[in-house]
Amino acid sequence: MENDVKEFLKALQKKLKTIDYIKTEDIPNIGLYMDQVTTFMDEQLAASKRYESDKILTKTMINNYAKNNLLPSPDKKKYSKEHVLTLLFIYYFKNILSINDIRSILNPLTEKYFGNDDGFTMQDVYTEVFSLEAEESKKLLKDLGKKYKIAGETFEDFPDEDQKFLHTFSFICMLSFDVYIKKMLIERMIDNLNEEEASSHENTHSGKESKKTGSK
Repeated sequence: MENDVKEFLKALQKKLKTIDYIKTEDIPNIGLYMDQVTTFMDEQLAASKRYESDKILTKTMINNYAKNNLLPSPDKKKYSKEHVLTLLFIYYFKNILSINDIRSILNPLTEKYFGNDDGFTMQDVYTEVFSLEAEESKKLLKDLGKKYKIAGETFEDFPDEDQKFLHTFSFICMLSFDVYIKKMLIERMIDNLNEEEASSHENTHSGKESKKTGSK
């Protein structure tokens, strides 16, 4: 079992290296047309595809993101480096969060930092977040190794011919529970942000109404 865990972690570490996040310096500093954006994303994120035929990003997706107020409009049909960074956030979020939830956490960022020439930018936000990637990958490998070992010790009394599948099933269940809990936590945090935003908006509106009443 010890050798199995080591081999599993070795293979996983190799896989993680192939899906390293896109560095900001790898993103062109010039405006890109939509075709160029989709090509860039497809090339840079090819390692994260499950199947070769999978599409990382399409024109329809970009148009839908813009229509749903997730992505700021391009400048004369050209997409900036900050557009690409925003699309990357959307790409990483879309497999676990709804469009509404993504909008709730992205809009405050794009409203404050997108196209900001005086202070912090979307590039600063992206760099700060992904600077945590190396350390988090180490923690992830350690946690997965522990779960893999535990899963391999289940179903000991079951028939030998069934154990390989059952060990895999145990591991999938453990990972799924982990994802389920984290997704629920993320959604709760987003709900809290939305409630705080609604409360702040309501207080601002009430304050304006009070001023109007007082001035009459």
